[in-house]
Amino acid sequence: MIEPVTLIEYNEPVRITVDADCAGERADKLLSVLLAEYSRSFVQNLFTDELVFCKGKAVNKSFKPKAGDILEFTVPEPEMLSLEPENIPLDVMYEDADLLVVNKPRGMVVHPAPGNYSGTLVNALLHHCAGSLSGINGVIRPGIVHRIDKDTSGLLLVAKTDAAHISLSEQIKEHSLAREYRAVIHGHLKEPEGVVDAPIGRSPNDRKKMCVTEKNSKHAVTHYTVLEEYKDFSFLKLRLETGRTHQIRVHMAYLGHPVAGDPVYGPKNGVTSLDGQCLHAGLLGFVHPSSGEFIRVESPLPEYFTDFLRRIK
Repeated sequence: MIEPVTLIEYNEPVRITVDADCAGERADKLLSVLLAEYSRSFVQNLFTDELVFCKGKAVNKSFKPKAGDILEFTVPEPEMLSLEPENIPLDVMYEDADLLVVNKPRGMVVHPAPGNYSGTLVNALLHHCAGSLSGINGVIRPGIVHRIDKDTSGLLLVAKTDAAHISLSEQIKEHSLAREYRAVIHGHLKEPEGVVDAPIGRSPNDRKKMCVTEKNSKHAVTHYTVLEEYKDFSFLKLRLETGRTHQIRVHMAYLGHPVAGDPVYGPKNGVTSLDGQCLHAGLLGFVHPSSGEFIRVESPLPEYFTDFLRRIK
C-alpha cells in the first residue's frame, strides 16, 4: 500500500513502486494518497504539466500502472503570487514564527476566486506576513490550513512554513485538532446533546450545495450541546470531529433545525436581517508543530451574534 509522505523537496524526483494492492488504480488517485497534504487541484496539475512519468514517458491522470511499475514525479516550487498584498487590518489572536491564528470577521472571503481577487484574507495575510506563508496549497491559498465560510466568523489557522502546514493538517486528519463553534438554530432539538454521524457529499440537484448522502460522500461527524433554548431558536455549542464543506450547516439542516440566517440551507422565510448564518468558530486547540506545546485560542462571540441573542431572548 502507498503511504502518505511528509515533506517533499521541490524539484527533486520522487519514485514510487506500484505494488499488487495498488495495481490498476488511476495514477491521480495514487498520487492523491501519497500527497495527502496537497490539494486535489495541485495533484491534477502535476499531470496537466506533464510532471508524472512511467517508463520515461509522461502519463495522464487516468493512467493505470501495473504491479512493479515505477511512477516518477517532481513537485515544482510554488509560483510567485500574482495576488497583491493589501493592508487590511487583521485580528491576530496568536502568532509566532511557524503559524498564526486569525479571528476572521463575517463577510470576509478566505481566499481569492475568479472575479474576487482582492479584499480577501489571503490578500491581508500577504501583507501581514510579508511573503512568509507555506506554499503547499498553491498560489491562491498560501498558508491556508483549513477554511471557514465567508459569512461564518471566527478562528482560522494559518501556516507560515510547509513543515507547520503538514503538522497541522495531520492533526486535522487524525481528529486531534480541537474546533468548537457556537450557533443559533431554528427550533428545539430532541436531546440536550448528541452526535450527528452522517456522510456529506455534493448535492446531485445543485452542485453548489452539499448534502447528507451515501453517494460519493465523506465521513462526517458533528457533536452538539444545547446551551440555551428560546421560543423559536436554540443556542448551541458544536464540536467538529471531521471538517467537511459546510458540515455544521448541512448537519443541522439534516436534523430539521438549520442555522439561523443560513441563506443556502435555511428556510425560505429565514432570518434575513442576519445577512448570513449565525455561526462562529470560537475555539481552536492544537499541538504546536515546533514546541509540542498544546495551544488553545478562544474568540468571544462577535457583536452580530450577541445582538441576535438579545433579540430572541
